[in-house]
Amino acid sequence: MKKTIGILGGMGPMATADLFQKITALTDAAGDNEHIRVYIDSNTSIPDRTAAILAGGEDPVPAMADALRHLELCGADCVIMPCNTAHCFLPRLKPLTELPFLSMIEAAASACRARFPGKSVGILATKGTLAAGLYQEALAARGAPFLVPDEAERDALMEVIYQGVKAGAPPESYREAFLSVTEGMAARGAECFLLACTELPLAVRELGLDLPRVDPTEELAKAAIRFCGYRVKGE
Repeated sequence: MKKTIGILGGMGPMATADLFQKITALTDAAGDNEHIRVYIDSNTSIPDRTAAILAGGEDPVPAMADALRHLELCGADCVIMPCNTAHCFLPRLKPLTELPFLSMIEAAASACRARFPGKSVGILATKGTLAAGLYQEALAARGAPFLVPDEAERDALMEVIYQGVKAGAPPESYREAFLSVTEGMAARGAECFLLACTELPLAVRELGLDLPRVDPTEELAKAAIRFCGYRVKGE
């Protein structure tokens, strides 16, 4: 029996739309009726995850739990979150539901190991995700070497994410900041990049960059498609 997807979204809304678009584009379907039923709660009232991790900001879990209740009531068979930093709160969310969460972190780290074996992975992420060590742990567990941004590069990434993509700014306004990170990390040995914030695949697309990369949003979409009993296009 085919299953349905619940997207716990709004973190941010463009990243949520990007995940839904990728689920649709990557599902091997010949027509409308062969696609997956998807429930989306784009809950933009969820407090900022990085602020909660780094600066004692408002706890996002109550608002995330509210969205989770809505997805349960809709009839979702699994839950996915298009926000890497939000996965820091999974240990608190999982006991609140019997629905399985599919991890963006696990899917993306496995894709790095499979697609770029032995290559050094440059982790591009928010300060919250980096501080939580989500991808460092997942990549290390798979024996994948990695680099993290230095302090200046972390500041530049936050500018790209918050003042750039989340703010709806034109891509040329954050091109220099983004390239300063990728070029700096490549010079230190990064051979591919993990776009470990859901705004970064959008930035790469808007900037027209051709980087050796893994897109966690895309890998999460593929994992959800498989979980629901459908085929990923091209597999």
